[in-house]
Amino acid sequence: MGAASTKAAVRADINVTPMIDVMLVLLIIFMIVTPAITAGFQATVPRAANAEKRPEEPDEIRLGIDRDGKYYLDVGQGPRQVPDADLAGRLVGLYAGRTKDKVLFLKADEGIDYGRVEQAIELARKAGVRVIGAIADQKPVLNPEKN
Repeated sequence: MGAASTKAAVRADINVTPMIDVMLVLLIIFMIVTPAITAGFQATVPRAANAEKRPEEPDEIRLGIDRDGKYYLDVGQGPRQVPDADLAGRLVGLYAGRTKDKVLFLKADEGIDYGRVEQAIELARKAGVRVIGAIADQKPVLNPEKN
């Protein structure tokens, strides 16, 4: 009995140091990866002479094509890059359940080849899109002086 009483008591504490190390590594990884994911797409939008200002609705679906020809879908959570092979399936999935409107807003860089835009329009039509609206910026208008 005397030998058992001299033994150290068993501790049932959790060692959290390895868990903290793992969490810090994950935090650093997410801090590096997140800006790359949310960077969005870079596009210089064409300018229109009679563009109307209209606020964006939260349920609108916007397809963007950046200056490199990459597709981005924005369904209210910000633009997310979509591989070419997945675009048709994503559009079909988005428009299959829509009964209210089947409108797609297209925002493309002004310097890309029109064939890339035409390809996106064709995929959208096959997915069930009925109306495609172009997103453009207003051209600066010089106001002539009134006499």
